Amino acid sequence: MTDRVAPPSPVPIAPGTRSTRARGAAAAAQGRKAFVLRASVEQVIVGAALVWTVTANRAFLDAATKTHGGASGAAFAAALVVLVFCAHALLLTLAANRWTVKPLVAALTVAGALASYFASAYGVVLDPSMLRNVIRTDPAEAGELLSGRLLVHLALYAGVPLLLLWRVRIVAFGWRRSAVRRVGLLTLLALLLAGTVLAQFQPLASRMRNDRSLRYLITPANLVWSLASVAAADARGAARPRAPIGLDAAAGASWAERRKPLVVLVVVGETARAANWGLSGYARQTTPELARLPVVNFPEAVSCGTNTEVSVPCMFAPVGRRDYDEARIRGQESLLHVAARAGVAVHWRDNQSGCKGTCEGLPFERVSSLPGGAPCEGERCLDEGLVHDLGARLSSAGGTQLWVLHMLGNHGPSYFRRYPQRFARFLPDCRSDELRDCSVEQIVNAYDNALLYTDHLVAGAIAQLKARADEVDSALIYVSDHGESLGEHGLFLHGAPYAIAPDVQTRVPMVVWTSPGLEKAAGLRPGCLEPALRRAAAGRVSHDNLFHTVLGLLDVRTALHEPALDLSSACRAERASAASGAQTGS
Repeated sequence: MTDRVAPPSPVPIAPGTRSTRARGAAAAAQGRKAFVLRASVEQVIVGAALVWTVTANRAFLDAATKTHGGASGAAFAAALVVLVFCAHALLLTLAANRWTVKPLVAALTVAGALASYFASAYGVVLDPSMLRNVIRTDPAEAGELLSGRLLVHLALYAGVPLLLLWRVRIVAFGWRRSAVRRVGLLTLLALLLAGTVLAQFQPLASRMRNDRSLRYLITPANLVWSLASVAAADARGAARPRAPIGLDAAAGASWAERRKPLVVLVVVGETARAANWGLSGYARQTTPELARLPVVNFPEAVSCGTNTEVSVPCMFAPVGRRDYDEARIRGQESLLHVAARAGVAVHWRDNQSGCKGTCEGLPFERVSSLPGGAPCEGERCLDEGLVHDLGARLSSAGGTQLWVLHMLGNHGPSYFRRYPQRFARFLPDCRSDELRDCSVEQIVNAYDNALLYTDHLVAGAIAQLKARADEVDSALIYVSDHGESLGEHGLFLHGAPYAIAPDVQTRVPMVVWTSPGLEKAAGLRPGCLEPALRRAAAGRVSHDNLFHTVLGLLDVRTALHEPALDLSSACRAERASAASGAQTGS
């Protein structure tokens, strides 16, 4: 028979305890209710537009009012504040409803806080080109932009507004009343906008017409516009494959006469600017190793863009900055496809953010995936991984080769991470990912140290090509994709709209070296190429020359080739023969 266990006696509760707990729970519930803010959709729209105007548009207001002072300047600044408010309120009024207003406001608040930080800290303008560059940024590059100041900025300008938004409860109205409220808000905003424009039409029209990039500082509307532009362009591009070009590409006559392999090595630099390039007259010698080599330096080289997303596709396109058409460039094959069609073995090795579509469907590899290629921290490797096995590659080369090496170079803001410690010759150098932690002198020192490392690697590649000149005919072209601002006019980094970009962002280093046998291998007149290159270096060249010059050095024949842009065309052997024949006949 099972023993029965008596149930435990209830624990005595002191008189009043139960009522105390109940009162505490009620008080907590009342407290939670007290922190709930009831608001209509229209009130949230107006509140969000006011917050963005105040917290996210300092860079716009500073830039737009810098030429206006006095009483008229104050009226102009007030008009700009009203315009920014109306623009964002109208945007939300047209896009948001009871269910979407809070998610939209939350997303745009975070995005606006991020954009305003980089606009104020570095002078970044988020136009479609720059936003595309941001979207394509790899995680390692993005990680270097994180800093304590950014986190504090986000906590203040995104965290606090989101906390308030979280406590908002949207008040629901019937559809008729909701429609009346929405139309009423739209009418008020339209009248306010129209009145402001009429009152300040002349200064507004003049300022916006003279500096069209200002519109891309109005935050977060700039993000919405730029993102829509990028998405539309990408959708058009995704809807169709890249259009083939150079279908007539064929090997030139010199191919049949070659007795050695021919290798053209294109080194795409990153964020190197001509203003700090020793060979181009910089006060410091940042290119000591190249200075000892028989290279041709081009001190007046100009880039196609101010960021990688624009410059890399453009420099490998037949039509570059002189007749710039982004949709055409992104929708077509590149120099690499044309060369491959003619029988050139093409290979891209990358230590940056990819080939931007220029090597689509062709052999491609990342330095971070190569065994023993270079010292790496996660996905970020030193550029020596691009050339560590160059000797072995040359020993096994055959036929005609085009190799592209895409450097990490001087990519900021973490310039100090781009070079080994032994290249820290200009001191003190900035050792922070946050440029505002350093003086301009320290930033420039770190930047120049990174150039020293680039000089070492490019000179080392030339030395290896030179050492195998008896076995392989070769040429090396080094050119940076764009330049960099290092504090001039309060700007840092790069990516300014091309039309207003400072020269330091568009003037880039460019160097060419050729082996003694290159002229014969490419079908060029002996003794002609170096003088021809030096004559070209006395003037202005650009990324537009790259496509046509590489085709000339490879001796690839195609109707796309424009001799006027080929730096070697004056030395084409048959051209000289034809000219001689014409003179004899006359």
